[in-house]
Amino acid sequence: MKEIDARGLACPAPVLQTKAAIEEANPNVIKVIVDNEASKQNVCRFLESRNYEISVQEEGSDFHVTGKREAGFAPEVSIDEKSRTDTKKIMVMLATDRMGFGDDELGLKLMISYIKTLKEMGPELWRLVFVNNGVKLTIKGSEVLPVLKGYEKDGLHIMVCGTCLTHFDLLDKKQVGETTNMLDIVTAMQLADKVINI
Repeated sequence: MKEIDARGLACPAPVLQTKAAIEEANPNVIKVIVDNEASKQNVCRFLESRNYEISVQEEGSDFHVTGKREAGFAPEVSIDEKSRTDTKKIMVMLATDRMGFGDDELGLKLMISYIKTLKEMGPELWRLVFVNNGVKLTIKGSEVLPVLKGYEKDGLHIMVCGTCLTHFDLLDKKQVGETTNMLDIVTAMQLADKVINI
């Protein structure tokens, strides 16, 4: 069994260490110790993407994430990394809950209008990523929450930065999207045909 102690490490270090260990040794059993909810979710999701069955034990403020899979399993790239289609892939990254500078009230109105209008991109809108202050658009009470939930229901993949949620103490208030890490965001950028930053 491979064991990684990733306590005290900021995102995406726990996932990167886990990824490196799998690529190096391809262990059938791997245990990763982390000390925050965002890292736990990110490590669990990464291990699941590599076909591990996950169990989590909480010990004090630490999470012991154990992944197990059959002996001799060949690691694969994730479905996102394998799949390329003829449809253009546009990733929109929102780093703020306001659009532009000057009047905050106007900025919020513009952002709400922008998010509601994103559907006009059609199937080319591939990923919607929220980082920094943008994560506040995904929490309870957000004026665009019903719109975002509709997009997610229709199949749009929404990614929300776990480090950012933790920084603002909003991890338990997130209502839409997948809590993610910088490795997932960078990978999505690589796969996207176009990245729009707001």
